[in-house]
Amino acid sequence: ILLSPAPAMAYGLGKANDRLASYGLPPLANVANGYSALAEIYGKGANRSPLLVAFSFPLDWVVTLPSQDVNGEDGTIQAGEYAKGDTATFFVVPDEKKAENIQEKGKEFYKNALIGAISQKGNNVYQDFKIIKSEPVTTDGNKYVLVDFKYTLLTGAGFEVERKGVASITSQGDGVQLLWAASIAARYKNKTEGQLRNIVNSFRCYSDGLNFSADLRPAAEDF
Repeated sequence: ILLSPAPAMAYGLGKANDRLASYGLPPLANVANGYSALAEIYGKGANRSPLLVAFSFPLDWVVTLPSQDVNGEDGTIQAGEYAKGDTATFFVVPDEKKAENIQEKGKEFYKNALIGAISQKGNNVYQDFKIIKSEPVTTDGNKYVLVDFKYTLLTGAGFEVERKGVASITSQGDGVQLLWAASIAARYKNKTEGQLRNIVNSFRCYSDGLNFSADLRPAAEDF
């Protein structure tokens, strides 16, 4: 079953906070005016470990969720103003075990995690990836690292597009996760930097101690 993109009006801060509360978690705080929010399960399929992912995003952005079929789950949680190239994308770093303290991993670790995230985008390739700065933050007792970065996207049509973005990296459950948000450099400077920072600053990811059984899909043999 392919889940089609949904407008932000299908979501909302109240709905997201109700979902968080149902798991005994604190609400999203300091969400800016003009923003919606989501709290969704990543990993409903048996092929993934479940995580509860929450973040805010501008009201006019469109949300895309993972698709589900008999083979499990594919895709990720993303919001964006796609026509203009502004996106916020959740990413689980492959084959990366839990980091006891994500804030001590260092820029090379963050760089490799983000390169893995941005290189997931179809046939596009990148060059000149650079971390500008990183900052540790702790929210609701969980550790995150905020990272500013930039890179040049080489499109399938042969164009070079400079992009800038911000990300929040954490380590919950048995792995490492991040939310990265980016736009073309000109829009970042003139319009989107504040938006992208609001999104990434609101990012929350939870796993430990949560019972996801009511939200998971049955295994293939149960279909």
